[in-house]
Amino acid sequence: MNEFYGGQQFVGMDLHRRRSVLVRMTETGEHLETVRIVNARDRMAEVMTRAGESPEVVLEATYGWYWAVDAKRKNNQPWS
Repeated sequence: MNEFYGGQQFVGMDLHRRRSVLVRMTETGEHLETVRIVNARDRMAEVMTRAGESPEVVLEATYGWYWAVDAKRKNNQPWS
């Protein structure tokens, strides 16, 4: 895991009902971190904070994704 990468980051979010997987990558595709979390706004915010100021986010979900959108809005993290 590399919490201190200072460049542009991309975050892939695979959201499920109870748990989700977040993957952080550099702009060149270097893997920084994969985290499996229990779906909670504070836990997602903790991981997203490590992704820097304006990460690009890709979201994959079929339903139950509203909490993630609410969490990003609460933390002033825009969607790309």
